[in-house]
Amino acid sequence: MEINLTGIVVVVGNYGSGKTEVSINLAVHRKRAGVDVRIADLDLVNPYFRTREAKGPLSEMGIEVVLPPDQYLHADLPILSPLVAGMIRQPAELTLLDVGGDDAGATILATLEDAFKNRLIRVLQVVNPLRPFTETFEGCLKVRKEIEQAAKLAVDGIIGNANLIDETSADDIYDGYEFVNGLSEQSGLALEFITVARELLPAIDVRRFSCPVLSIERQLVPPWKKALPFEKQSPSG
Repeated sequence: MEINLTGIVVVVGNYGSGKTEVSINLAVHRKRAGVDVRIADLDLVNPYFRTREAKGPLSEMGIEVVLPPDQYLHADLPILSPLVAGMIRQPAELTLLDVGGDDAGATILATLEDAFKNRLIRVLQVVNPLRPFTETFEGCLKVRKEIEQAAKLAVDGIIGNANLIDETSADDIYDGYEFVNGLSEQSGLALEFITVARELLPAIDVRRFSCPVLSIERQLVPPWKKALPFEKQSPSG
């Protein structure tokens, strides 16, 4: 099963869901498939682990990274580059918008309401059931509602990102899949794909999943660790 997302895709989620890591790796995955990809860093709330930190590796792969103006790169201010509205009006084959966490981060989407008019927008909620506030269906639905109200956009899909970073086990992946699959059934939202860290993939039987799997090559790491270099080809698994 392949991830075939195209068009304008907005990635949202609660703090700690891993949405930025997912966005970066989704961009790389689609680029490897020959898709023209742009990604915009719209996280102006959280000063850590933003898409901009992976700008170098992404740019080397030919992925355009759109950031706020230089003077606002490290400011927590709702200031958008005109390039962002422009990339929505003239999107690439895949235009990814990585949005800040929770409803606070999603408010920036409401300022793009005019640019979104008459365009098909996919809004995908990243869910990590191993994090506080999204360990229950009720918690996930509450986060979804708050994001939708702030963004003035409806979430229409789920990305499962069950992980405990370096402590993640195969059982965590299987249990996480069962959780997001159940959430999909209860909410009526499509389960687009789940994620598995590249180094854990050999221990995972992907035949147990009824959705695609995105391999995660971690880029957003603490200062004492090194990001994984992107492989030239998509990791097997």
